[in-house]
Amino acid sequence: MNQPQHPVPKSLGDLFFSFTRLALQGFGGVLAFMERALVEQKQWMTREEFVQEWAVARTMPGPPAMNLSIMVGAKYFGWRGSVVAAAGMLAAPSVTIVLLGILYAQFGDQPQVTQALRAMGAVAAGFIMATGIKLLTALKKNPLGIRVCAMLAFTGFTTIAWLHWHSILVLAVLGGVGSVLAYKKIPA
Repeated sequence: MNQPQHPVPKSLGDLFFSFTRLALQGFGGVLAFMERALVEQKQWMTREEFVQEWAVARTMPGPPAMNLSIMVGAKYFGWRGSVVAAAGMLAAPSVTIVLLGILYAQFGDQPQVTQALRAMGAVAAGFIMATGIKLLTALKKNPLGIRVCAMLAFTGFTTIAWLHWHSILVLAVLGGVGSVLAYKKIPA
């Protein structure tokens, strides 16, 4: 049974500039932009592949967006793709951060700057929530089903946001529970 082929990066340059654009768009959180670019625009991944790869990227050490870029680069171009994708995620944003740091040192005490930074934080939170809602469609194919996934998500939110448990502990416990439940549901 052949899977339909989706588009792939045309070259290492295409990979580099695609991740550079993503990194520059994603100040405050790149998840929303990565999902839109990799799944909807470039179509290098299906939504289900994105959710699976993002889950793996979140469990690895380091920033999840960087981990995902390295994984995508490796998928299409091996180790060279990993290096190029990581460079794309780091090059322009690093220069931008240095320049913004210089500007902030000069103008950071201005009330307009403080207000603008607060507004950007709210926008980034909105993007993350919108992407999370959009990714819910991938739960239809999850072996645990929507109800169990919703229960795990609600439990995670409650224990972190309201009970103030450490997120590493919650992730370890709920991730372990979810993994065991999924293992039992997946046919051997």
